[in-house]
Amino acid sequence: MRLLIVGTLDGQLGAASQIAMERGAKVTHAPDIDTALNILRTRGADLLMVEISLDIPGLIPSLRAEHFSIPVVACGIGTDPKIAAAAIRGGAKEYIPLPPDAELIAAVLEAVAEDSQQFIYRDPVMKNVAALAEQVAPSEASILITGESGTGKEVMAHFVHQKSRRAGKPFVAVNCAAIPENLLESELFGHEKGAFTGAVARRIGKFEEADGGTLLLDEISEMDVRLQAKLLRAIQERQIDRVGGSKPVNVNIRIIATSNRNLQESVKAGEFREDLFFRLNVVNLRVPPLRERPADVQALADHFAKKYAEVNHVPMRKISDDALRMLKAHTWPGNVRELENTMHRSVLLAHGDEIGIGAILLPDGSGHLTGIAPASAPASNGSADHGDAGADGDAAGGSLVGKTVAEVERDLIIDTLKHCLGNRTHAANILGISIRTLRNKLNQYHSEGVNVPQPGDGSRAY
Repeated sequence: MRLLIVGTLDGQLGAASQIAMERGAKVTHAPDIDTALNILRTRGADLLMVEISLDIPGLIPSLRAEHFSIPVVACGIGTDPKIAAAAIRGGAKEYIPLPPDAELIAAVLEAVAEDSQQFIYRDPVMKNVAALAEQVAPSEASILITGESGTGKEVMAHFVHQKSRRAGKPFVAVNCAAIPENLLESELFGHEKGAFTGAVARRIGKFEEADGGTLLLDEISEMDVRLQAKLLRAIQERQIDRVGGSKPVNVNIRIIATSNRNLQESVKAGEFREDLFFRLNVVNLRVPPLRERPADVQALADHFAKKYAEVNHVPMRKISDDALRMLKAHTWPGNVRELENTMHRSVLLAHGDEIGIGAILLPDGSGHLTGIAPASAPASNGSADHGDAGADGDAAGGSLVGKTVAEVERDLIIDTLKHCLGNRTHAANILGISIRTLRNKLNQYHSEGVNVPQPGDGSRAY
């Protein structure tokens, strides 16, 4: 964990720094935001802890403009809820009051380091894949991780890194599908000041940022063929050329790539270089879809139920037997990502002592909801559903039956946004979706005449 602390706060941040280092973080200090941005350009970081008096609302757009995907945590003296709310509205992920509490600092570091990267499996099929991953992890071989979208390929990449000899070094990921083609080269290899319009300073790329550690090239199949040639050279020669640079830079990294497409078919179609495919595919780890590892459904469902109960500060509920049968019977075309979102919704919709079938929303092909137990319908064992009995069942059935998935999704998104005082980043994290997906949804709702909370409001129209 590389922590960049920005500001001074009369020495209080020094105490936070000491706690973080005791918890295993590598800490760098910057007195102001400009210095922090220069450090990010030259060294990178995994988390920013920023003094509340600095310009956090101005920092967030600067990070986005330079494609830094780094969570920001605000900190300040005191526990005034208005201060915390202002920090969240400004774009911070969390607010930490100072003087620092050791357990709170540890929890934030752990949340950033772990977040969605826990590798949870119980099924024998997945155990075989994990065993192979652990066997090859200590080597220096490049690894290609394949599998359907949402199966957990990035989680597998983290697992390989953690089991490798490079575990104490950086793990840097770049999503080749999410970055525009004209910017991906600079993102990977860095650039010199003035190399192109907008290159206001020298910036290291992901290759240099990952030096000594592991570089994950996520969705490598989406990379343009012309850039693939430069990537191949970088992997072969362990050297990269910054955009606009005059001399090569040596790098020492281990490459892991992922793809949800059949790269051999892409090679045949002329969309992917064969020599690059062979260079990446020294070892292939195929992450099976969730439908091929049914024992993992319950393990993951239990994990997500606990996780999102804690995140949303609601009671932890056991998943009922009927609900588990429903979860195991579903084919999960969206795999673990779909299961995670389903369990997040169920945690918010559940009533009583259990998560019952009335809280499990599974879309079928027609777009209507399946798995919704009407209030008057008996459960499969002849009695009311365990998780939504009596009045709670009436509430669940009455509020959901007759609504489409789109309507339930819209209500959940709007309610979550209100809860976050209109903060898009915070709401997207709670919902388990990307900020881009959330913005697209909000633009759609706005065009349909729906009132969408503004940042800092939680109630006014978008």
